[in-house]
Amino acid sequence: MDGVPALDEPLRKTLGGNTAKVLAEQLDLRTVGDLLHHYPRRYAERGELTRLADLPLDEHVTVVAEVADARLLTFNKGKGVRLEVTLTDGSGRLRLVFFGRPARHHQRELVPGRRGMFSGKVGVFNRARQLAHPAYQLLDRDSDLRDAEAWANELIPLYPACAKMESWKISQSVGTLLDSLEATGWDRIVDPLPEDLRRERGLAPLPDAFRQVHRPGTKADIARARERLKWDEAFVLQTALARRRHAESQLPAAPRVPRRDGLLAAFDARLPFTLTEGQLRVSAEIFADLAAEHPMHRLLQGEVGSGKTLVALRAMLAVVDTGGQAALLAPTEVLAQQHHRSITEMMGGLAEGGMLGAAEHATKVVLLTGSMGAAARRAALLDLATGEAGLVIGTHALIEDKVQFHDLGLVVVDEQHRFGVEQRDALRSKGKQPPHLLVMTATPIPRTVAMTVFGDLETSVLDQLPAGRSPIASHVVPAGEKPHFLARAWERLREEAEAGHQAYVVCPRIGDEEDGPAAARREAAPGEDAERRPPLAVLDIAEQLGSGPLAGLRVEVLHGRMPPEAKDDVMRRFSAGEVDVLVATTVVEVGVNVPNATVMVIMDADRFGVSQLHQLRGRVGRGSAPGLCLLVTEMPEAAPARARLSAVAATLDGFELSRIDLEQRREGDVLGQAQSGVRSSLRMLAVIEDEDVIAQAREEASALVAADPELERHPELRTALDALLDAEREQFLDKG
Repeated sequence: MDGVPALDEPLRKTLGGNTAKVLAEQLDLRTVGDLLHHYPRRYAERGELTRLADLPLDEHVTVVAEVADARLLTFNKGKGVRLEVTLTDGSGRLRLVFFGRPARHHQRELVPGRRGMFSGKVGVFNRARQLAHPAYQLLDRDSDLRDAEAWANELIPLYPACAKMESWKISQSVGTLLDSLEATGWDRIVDPLPEDLRRERGLAPLPDAFRQVHRPGTKADIARARERLKWDEAFVLQTALARRRHAESQLPAAPRVPRRDGLLAAFDARLPFTLTEGQLRVSAEIFADLAAEHPMHRLLQGEVGSGKTLVALRAMLAVVDTGGQAALLAPTEVLAQQHHRSITEMMGGLAEGGMLGAAEHATKVVLLTGSMGAAARRAALLDLATGEAGLVIGTHALIEDKVQFHDLGLVVVDEQHRFGVEQRDALRSKGKQPPHLLVMTATPIPRTVAMTVFGDLETSVLDQLPAGRSPIASHVVPAGEKPHFLARAWERLREEAEAGHQAYVVCPRIGDEEDGPAAARREAAPGEDAERRPPLAVLDIAEQLGSGPLAGLRVEVLHGRMPPEAKDDVMRRFSAGEVDVLVATTVVEVGVNVPNATVMVIMDADRFGVSQLHQLRGRVGRGSAPGLCLLVTEMPEAAPARARLSAVAATLDGFELSRIDLEQRREGDVLGQAQSGVRSSLRMLAVIEDEDVIAQAREEASALVAADPELERHPELRTALDALLDAEREQFLDKG
């Protein structure tokens, strides 16, 4: 039918230019589909009073509450007037303030006992939360207009809103849109779920789901709508990932079967320890993939220190055994240099290919980073192009057009969350045939996240630590409440240094003129004091420690703005035991391996995420001596950040911490565009809570794609995929 709003039609056709303009500019809602998928954050009942005590600072909120009292005050000798209104809900109070002439008008409406929706940005004045000049809509109506009980129980959708478009205005816009669809029919709203799947699962038709989520009659309506809309999100995303997996399975790849008497065998023979059962099991999975005639596409995840790099190196050596080359892509120069150093040390003479007296099966291991000198860079590029170098470790510099390989057989991507889909595919395009891909992450990932963020990859998990790894004790140091605890922390660090061990001190920022208090304020979490002092800085702390509690120890700094050769020099000297204390930013978060380091002190630990703290902690306890991690904070005991630190101190289980981290950060941070290839975050699906939906959707999507890879029999689903993926990402999906 002509004139029926389809999901991709602009809102101005239905809502008019002014409203559509505000929705587009303020909330990025531009089409019918955008607005229909802008779901209520929660629902209030007219008789319900919300918890005012929990309102976050500096956020735009909508509350349903009751006026407790209202006072009109004058100031400036009667020339100024302000109205102070107190809202209540039984749990706390919230102040509203209005100035000037409008105050008298609001006084007539906002009388004790009246309920309403109040919307504004939460601020603080005299240590009390308040809304200044909030917009509001009173909920009391003429009882003759409708049944009073039904009206009192009506569910009020509260939408994510902004100052120029309050929740009730969004609700009105959604109502106008729904009325238009009811009048003209829902025929042109594309339903991505196949009809048989919807019936089999007992899911509501899409029009019903939209009606019930935006205009619920009962809480059961909301639950039914949410179940259907979660399935939409899960199924469309899993179909995209299933198509990517299917495309990979159709590509040709050179099978890479390791020789029994080659480089890998020689490497294994010189290992001074026995591989763990987990390392052997994961290696077997990888070798089976490498032997196949289509590209391996595998995620290797595991605990800090579980030996992922060793497993990846064995896979790389197996490929070199077949005459191929392997590339390890690292996110930072410090990590690339560290990998190069540790791999050449592990290989010993086997890394001296091309040199006089080299071992029989030796190969050359080269480093390629963006800051290398021209001569070293030319030599590395030549070694790659001729095949002289079997292994290359590098940063984003490996992706550049000038880099050519003789026969690239395996790409290993370290810390996948630092790279986008395009970057890993750009490197893979350098092979004669699509090379095998192994993605590593030292951040343990819950199963549901692995199925969504990394759903195009098969997963291997290393959850067993090698023998000889020492325990790590973790403690929160409440420097604000008990300054003597921090003094004791420095004494403890000095004791370790005097016993011949080494230590890290980690700070949130570097401390030069480019990092100022403004940056610090931006880092303050919602609900925390936006005027907190700036985060502690590497340069400041290093100076204070060197002239104070750690005087006499060899204290050095390491941060990302140092020249590459300076960074490498500091890490070499620290690894060699020539530095007692390394004061650093999070450049030491992953990959740094100094077994003699036993203590890590993390300053302003509340400014780091749970997974990041777990990663940092994994830098100590890597040798025979036990590790100690001290989480220093000035946050009060009741603050949410302290609970986060206590959770880290309480367990070394990275998978448990990853669940806590995800629950706190929600999916928007996890399912970012660079990782998942989706245009925007999931709106309805919660990857922790909805594990069953995700697993079932993955199973259904895999079966559908296996039967209909091009979705020729499912055009509606293909349309939904087009809406989910950017054109460029669709290209990556098609080619793998």
